[in-house]
Amino acid sequence: MPQEFTVGADSEGQRLDRFLVSVLESHSRSQIQRLITEGHVTVHNAPSRRGGPAEPAAAKSNFALREGDSITVDIPPAVATATVGEALPLEILYQDEDLAVLNKPAGMVVHPGAGHASGTLVNALIHHLDDLSGIGGELRPGIVHRLDRGTSGVMVVAKHDTAHQELARQFEEREVEKEYIALVWGGVSAGRRIDAAIGRDPNNRQKMTAKAKHARSAVTRITRARPLPGLTLCQVAIHTGRTHQIRVHLSAIGHPIVGDATYGGVHRRVPGDIRAVLRLERPFLHAARLAFTHPRDKRRMEFTAPLPDDLLDVLEALPGWLDADE
Repeated sequence: MPQEFTVGADSEGQRLDRFLVSVLESHSRSQIQRLITEGHVTVHNAPSRRGGPAEPAAAKSNFALREGDSITVDIPPAVATATVGEALPLEILYQDEDLAVLNKPAGMVVHPGAGHASGTLVNALIHHLDDLSGIGGELRPGIVHRLDRGTSGVMVVAKHDTAHQELARQFEEREVEKEYIALVWGGVSAGRRIDAAIGRDPNNRQKMTAKAKHARSAVTRITRARPLPGLTLCQVAIHTGRTHQIRVHLSAIGHPIVGDATYGGVHRRVPGDIRAVLRLERPFLHAARLAFTHPRDKRRMEFTAPLPDDLLDVLEALPGWLDADE
């Protein structure tokens, strides 16, 4: 079934492909661009552009959108993928005929792409799962949402298109509960709400920023906070799912995630009592809890994943951690 989107004021002037990546978060930019090139995306100009009824416009990846434009995306039936399944270690927390929930390890890229043709989560899922969902015209596991390469934790994937569409709707409508654990620099209090739009950094296309001209709304809340010497262990809930959202937001308020070299979380000078943080080879960020409604029988489902050993080892080496009551 075609999906339709209306461009809001916050996306005025944004490229078509970048806008679709932000609203179809299960799709990579290359997949979106392929859909556009193959004619599966139609843009209807807002009436204000021409002073009359909305008219179809040529859909090109760099098409500059205006507020009120209407976009239709018609994802074609799935075809066989060239991606090869690989017998990579993968912890599957739950699966049935509709979906699978897994604990993604840190260091694993979700989608194959430039520099990552193998060893990805998709390669692993093709090996471990039998029923695959179509995404961007290819038959592959239904990646409904993504975690950064350096982030570990809970993810849900769809096994067929119907489950994929319903789960994607829940993410889009913010019906999914997502909680993370992050270790940040400095002292931050529970109850802090960060409401700052996020967009691509114009000076570094590999980064996101809360100061972008073309940005989309994003909300992050710190629900619990445990102070440690020079650090805070936070439980974080996100109401949106923007790229690098937690990393960008915590950095924007002056409390970057420990070990996050991209957003200011790697410090050269570290006090001796907390030098254990120098062991980190990735950001201290873990997707600890995910709750959603089952797409078939409407059960509310909740899954958790404990901190992996690399993060737990750092915490246990920090002063006062093992003596605390929690």
